[in-house]
Amino acid sequence: MPADMSLDRSRIPADVDALAPVLRDVSSKIHAHPELRFEEHRAAGWLTEAVAREGIAVERGMGGMATAFRARVGKGGPHIAILAEYDALPEIGHACGHNLIASGALGAFLALARQRDTLPGTVELIGTPAEEGGGGKIKLIDAGVFEGVDAAMMFHPFDRDLLAHITLAAVWVEMIFHGKPSHAALAPWDGHSALTACLQTFHLIDSQRVHFRDGVRVHGYIKDGGQAVNIIPERAVAEFSVRALDLDELTRVRALVDRCAQGAALACGATVQIVPRPGYKDLVTNMAVVDRFADHMRALGRSPRNSDPRVGSGSTDMGDVSHVVPSIHPWIAICEQDETTCHQRAFAACAGSERGQASMLVAAKAMAMTAADLVSEAPLLAAAKSEFAQRKRMRA
Repeated sequence: MPADMSLDRSRIPADVDALAPVLRDVSSKIHAHPELRFEEHRAAGWLTEAVAREGIAVERGMGGMATAFRARVGKGGPHIAILAEYDALPEIGHACGHNLIASGALGAFLALARQRDTLPGTVELIGTPAEEGGGGKIKLIDAGVFEGVDAAMMFHPFDRDLLAHITLAAVWVEMIFHGKPSHAALAPWDGHSALTACLQTFHLIDSQRVHFRDGVRVHGYIKDGGQAVNIIPERAVAEFSVRALDLDELTRVRALVDRCAQGAALACGATVQIVPRPGYKDLVTNMAVVDRFADHMRALGRSPRNSDPRVGSGSTDMGDVSHVVPSIHPWIAICEQDETTCHQRAFAACAGSERGQASMLVAAKAMAMTAADLVSEAPLLAAAKSEFAQRKRMRA
C-alpha cells in the first residue's frame, strides 16, 4: 500500500449507497420477524452474516448475552463505537423502528470498513440487545465492552429530526400485594383485598402528581388482579415505570411512589413487597460530536433542530452509555411530523416503509462521516472529551 494513502471521507455517501440493497434487505427481514428483548437471534444472525460476508471477524455472546456481538475494523486509537439495536415490542413489533437503527449502524460501519486499511484509528459495530426494558447496553458496560472507547453513537427513528432531545432517567418497580382470601359473597368481611390495595396505589399516585417536577412520568398497569370473581383477591401485582429528568429527582419520586403503595396496603389490611428493577440513566448528549453530525445531516439535505419542547421524552439505555463515554443519540424522521410516534402501530408501518429506509440511509451516511471525522481530527475528539469531562465534574 502506498505510504501516502489516507482515509477518503468524500466517498462515504457513495459507499453507503452501494451497500443500500444489503441494508434494505436486513432492515426488512428484521422488521418482518420482530423478536423480543434477549431473543433477537435471527436479527443478530442477519447482521453478523452481513459483516462476515465483508471478511470481518465477529465476536458473539458479548456481556454474557447470546444476541450481543462486536465487530472491529482499523487499528489503534482513536476508538469509535457505532451501536445497533434490534429488539421489538410485544404485540406491536418494530413500533420503535429498531430494524432501522440496526441497519443504519450496519451501513455506517460497513462503509468505513471499505476503507479499513486507511482508517487512522478503530471503528467498531456493537450489537446491543434488549433496549426495550432489558438494559443490554448496561450489561455491556458492566462487562467492560466500552472500556477504551473514545466516543459512541447511534440514531433513533422519530417523526422529526432532533439532535439533542432529552431522555429521562427511569426505573421499573413491581409491587406484589398480599391480602387474605375469603368468599366474596358468604364472608367478604373476613377478607383483605390485595386488589383494593393495588387499585388504591394507583389513586394515591395520581393524587401526588401535583408534587411532581416538570418532566416526571409515572405510569403502570396491573399484571395480576385476582383469582376468581367470588374470591376476595389474596394477591395482586402491578408494575410501574418511574421517570424523571435526572437521577436526583428520580430518587425522590421513587420514594413517593413506594410510600403510596405502603400506605394503600396498610389501609386495606394487606402487605406489599416492592421489587425494583434497575432502569436507565438520563441521556447526556455530547454537543461537540452532535454538532458535527448536524453539519453532515444538513449537507445531506436535512434540517435538524437541537430539540423540540412540543414533544415528550422516553428513556433509553443509551443514557447509561452517555455517562461513561461521549455519546450522541439523534432522532431522525421516518414520517411526517405529528403523523405518528414511537410505540404506535402506525409507527411500526413507517419503520417498514420506503421513507423509513431512505432516512436510515441518511443516518448511516451522517454517522459514518461523523465517525470518520472523530478518528481523523484530533481537535474534534479533544473537544468531545473535554466537554464530557466537564459535564462529569458538574454531575459529581
